[in-house]
Amino acid sequence: MKDAGAPSGPLVQRMLARSWANTAGTFAVIGRRFRQRPARYDRIFWLSWTLGCSLLAGLAAIFLDRASVCNWPPAFKAVAEMSTPLGLGEWYLWPAAGWLLVANQIDWSRLGRKQLMAVYNRTSVALFVLVAVGLPGLLTIVLKILIGRARPALYDEYGAFSFHAFTVKAIFASFPSGHATTIGSVTAILVLFFPRGKYAFLLLGLWFASTRIFVGAHYPSDTIVGFGLGFGLAVLAAIVCARLGFLFRSNPIGLPRLRRTVWCTPKAERTLGLQVAHNQPAVQH
Repeated sequence: MKDAGAPSGPLVQRMLARSWANTAGTFAVIGRRFRQRPARYDRIFWLSWTLGCSLLAGLAAIFLDRASVCNWPPAFKAVAEMSTPLGLGEWYLWPAAGWLLVANQIDWSRLGRKQLMAVYNRTSVALFVLVAVGLPGLLTIVLKILIGRARPALYDEYGAFSFHAFTVKAIFASFPSGHATTIGSVTAILVLFFPRGKYAFLLLGLWFASTRIFVGAHYPSDTIVGFGLGFGLAVLAAIVCARLGFLFRSNPIGLPRLRRTVWCTPKAERTLGLQVAHNQPAVQH
């Protein structure tokens, strides 16, 4: 009698082989571009950005943190509670990771030019979102553990400036705000992809980050640092992508610009078709 799991053996082997080939091919392309392309990065005023965020956070800590621990109007707080879940990283990381798992099982060598361009673009966007949102989120977790600031819920007991380093408890994880970090990253992604709506995205991003104050989960200084950290690291990820020729192109003045070939249009097909075919290795069988 045959083993019930035997028929799935060859399929699993093929899936693993294809996954390995696609993963190895992707990292080979990235490594080759790092070696062959000149190390030129867009000039961003990082010092000004860091000093600006630090100054705002310092002023907020002095003048706003204590005052923010109050009873906000119920209707206002209700709106904030409905808005604040958008700061959860899972809204952005799971879809991106899900698409990468799908793309990792695609036989790229069998795709036509239009299909190849569409899959390539979606995969590049998913990978960028995973990095631009995921890495700032991980850094925020590390900072929370290292700093251990007590949340506003403990204000009466500890005050606004009580720090308990390496206390791995959610109640001592106020600085910086993880939700605000995620919102900062997502805001930067939207600004980079749709620069014409940058002011609207910035206003919405600041609102969603501020909801962490209104629901009593963070102090204003927590949200300022979190938003600035997420926004800055997402821009840094875009700059690295521009250097490698993925999604973005370098911009001498301002943020990296989205490549015209990212959105699938008939005009872009001729440009990207040969480029993608050259960069994506065929899957070995």
